[in-house]
This record gives sequence, structure tokens and C-alpha cells, in this order.
Amino acid sequence: MRTSRLRTVHPVLWAGWAALAAGAVLCVVGWYGVSGERYAERQLPYLASCTIPGSALIVAGAVLLARGRGAVAATRVEELYHLLVAAEPDEPEGTGRAALAPLAVSGDLLMVPGGTLWHRADCPLVAGKAEAVPVDSKLVASGELDPCPICEPAEETD
Repeated sequence: MRTSRLRTVHPVLWAGWAALAAGAVLCVVGWYGVSGERYAERQLPYLASCTIPGSALIVAGAVLLARGRGAVAATRVEELYHLLVAAEPDEPEGTGRAALAPLAVSGDLLMVPGGTLWHRADCPLVAGKAEAVPVDSKLVASGELDPCPICEPAEETD
């Protein structure tokens, strides 16, 4: 699926680079022709046939490159969206929460000094951390600490 989408955009990028190259060649040829002529009336054919169309091709090539890169970026964003959001879950919806956040079951409540959450002792956010200390019940009662959304210690105390 990915290569087919990029193949539809890829020719636009090639056309942009080809237009830029052709425009640059025409501008160089026009400049060379103008520089070799002494009189203005003899320089005009080089301007009309090389320099002006070359400049137009450079502008067209830049537009094609910008549009092609935008299309490639949009295709990549769409692919990422399908990978992250639109994919069907492997498990039924009721069990998805347990797979994302394993519930801790310990009765000890801990907090990290300076932190904003209180946790069960086996919560992955505080397990094994030497700086974790027992929860001060005054902080919980005053509302300064919130229950951890991963281990959900509020269910245990309610």
C-alpha cells in the first residue's frame, strides 16, 4: 500500500526537478547569447526564447516540488494515522485497559517528595525507587496529592 501511494506522487517530484534543470539550462543559454551580442535588438531573441521561458520553468519546477513534497508528507501522515488509530485492537475493548495499565495490589501507599501523586508500593512509577516515602495522610486529605492513574490507589482506600 505504501509504495503504490508514493509512486503516484513520485513522478510529480521528478517533473519538478526536470523543470528546474531545464529552466536553469535555458537561463544559462540565454545569458550566454545575450552576453555575446553588443546591440539590444540582437539580445531580445535570446531573452524571449531562452531567459523568460527558463525563468518560468524554474518557477513551475519549484511549485511542482512543493506540491509533491506536500503530497508525500500527507501520505505519510495518513499512513501513521492508520497505524496508530485506525488499526483494530487485538483484544476486546473491555480488556484493553488492563493491558495498558497493570493494577498494583499492594496495601502500602508511597509518594515521591515533591511529587503530585500517591501510589501503591508496587506501582511501576515508584517500585524500587529509594526516594519513595510513605504517604503523609495530611497531604492526601488536603488534596495536595492526587491518586496515581496507573495503580489507582483510590480504589483501595475508598
